[in-house]
Amino acid sequence: MGYALFLVFIFFIGKWQLGRWIFDKKRKKRRDYYRNVYLKSDAWKRKRYVLLKRDQWKCVYCGAKATQVHHKRYARKNIGKEPIKWLVSVCKPCHDGLHDYM
Repeated sequence: MGYALFLVFIFFIGKWQLGRWIFDKKRKKRRDYYRNVYLKSDAWKRKRYVLLKRDQWKCVYCGAKATQVHHKRYARKNIGKEPIKWLVSVCKPCHDGLHDYM
C-alpha cells in the first residue's frame, strides 16, 4: 500500500513539474518575442509616440519628463494588441520603481 501511494505521489509531482516546465518555456518564448521583436517594431514605435503625446511627455506618477511607456496590463495571448488605456507614460526612475515591486 505504501509503495502504491509513493508511485501515485511521484506521478503527480512529475506531472506538476512537466506542466511548470511547459509554462515556463512558453512564458520565455513570449517574453523574448516581446522584447526582441515587438518593442523594436514600427507598430510599437507609433503606439509609443501616440501615448507619450497623449500624456504630454510627462510621467503620470511624478510629472517629470516621460521617456518610457509602462504596461499596466499585458495582453498575454495578443502581444501588440494592448489597448492604449493599458499604457501610461513614465520617467525611468518611476518605471524602475514600478518593476521593483511587481
